[in-house]
Amino acid sequence: MAEVIRMPRMSDTMEEGVLIAWHKKVGDAVKSGDVLAEVETDKATMDLESFQEGTLLHLGVEEGDSVPVEAIIAILGEKGEDVSEILEKEKKNAKEEKEESDEDKGAESGKNEEAPAKKDGETDSAPAKPSPEPAKAPAKAPAPAAQQQAPAASSNGRVKASPLARKLAEDKGYDLRLISGSGPGGRVVKDDVEAYVPGAAASQGSGEGQAPAPVILPQVSGEEQSTDIKVSQMRKTIARRLAESKFSAPHFYLTIDIDMAAAAEARAQINDVAPVKISFNDLVVKAAAVALRQHPAVNSSWLGDTIRQNQHVHIGVAVAVDEGLLVPVVRFADAKTLSHISAETRELAGKARNKKLQPSDWEGNTFTISNLGMMGIEEFTAIINPPDA
Repeated sequence: MAEVIRMPRMSDTMEEGVLIAWHKKVGDAVKSGDVLAEVETDKATMDLESFQEGTLLHLGVEEGDSVPVEAIIAILGEKGEDVSEILEKEKKNAKEEKEESDEDKGAESGKNEEAPAKKDGETDSAPAKPSPEPAKAPAKAPAPAAQQQAPAASSNGRVKASPLARKLAEDKGYDLRLISGSGPGGRVVKDDVEAYVPGAAASQGSGEGQAPAPVILPQVSGEEQSTDIKVSQMRKTIARRLAESKFSAPHFYLTIDIDMAAAAEARAQINDVAPVKISFNDLVVKAAAVALRQHPAVNSSWLGDTIRQNQHVHIGVAVAVDEGLLVPVVRFADAKTLSHISAETRELAGKARNKKLQPSDWEGNTFTISNLGMMGIEEFTAIINPPDA
């Protein structure tokens, strides 16, 4: 009997996965526990193992394709078994689900588009009253040259001009500063640019008040170029979760200065004897963990209708990777030594950068630390990592 293999949910936030590579091809024998494919989730690249045995009869996804959770990706069964009926049934189910979804959307939009109730005696065929033709304004006589205003400059010295006039002057190589504006407040308009004769203003006077010759700017052209980069599952999830956090969790920021002279001196002494190098980040992780033990109300998770006050202290440590940000977790951080924290954070950071983190490595944080001090950043506004408070 043929068995359908679907895209599993490989993390708590996974909505779809990218099938990176198949490790089996159609016709291969598959045993329980064999790795069928590599799948990129929103957190890491993970192996997809088979829980069934049989012959691989069908591959429903190409390498590099994005696949929603629960979508069919392969079929296992007996060698030579016909799978067309299964595929037809899957196609029919997908079509019915889409039609139901479209009907729900149509019903919802229909509610919003109901026509307003008509008043008694009102009909659909009532002709619209023609609007009276507006009286034509008399043509405005051009202002004499003596009354035309000089171009008005803004507070930063830039000449006031309409975008069209500015573009036209640029194309013709005119200096806007030499063109008198007839628009409001001396604004240079298109007609002013078209009527401008280079050198005319200079010929009207001489000596000290003479206007400089217009500057002819060379035409600069080039080819516009851009590159579209396909967004990974990790970036999609990071963008969605950070947007949800910023708009759904109230954020406020408190800043104090801390004298770290004693901590820096202690770190130097510890590193003389410690088996691993202790960083300032390790000190921050340990200090935060001890503070959370002393102030358990802060060590809480927001669950909608419940606040979960955690008795354990699991510190999430934000790690920058090429495609975004991952938050592996140092568990029971308050009970661990600085050397233990240092070794563990380095191991987790390495796994994060190599996409080798497992769900147990990133789940369960009760508080998150994001540190950019090593980059020379003195202060920045981090975003809450849900469900942290």
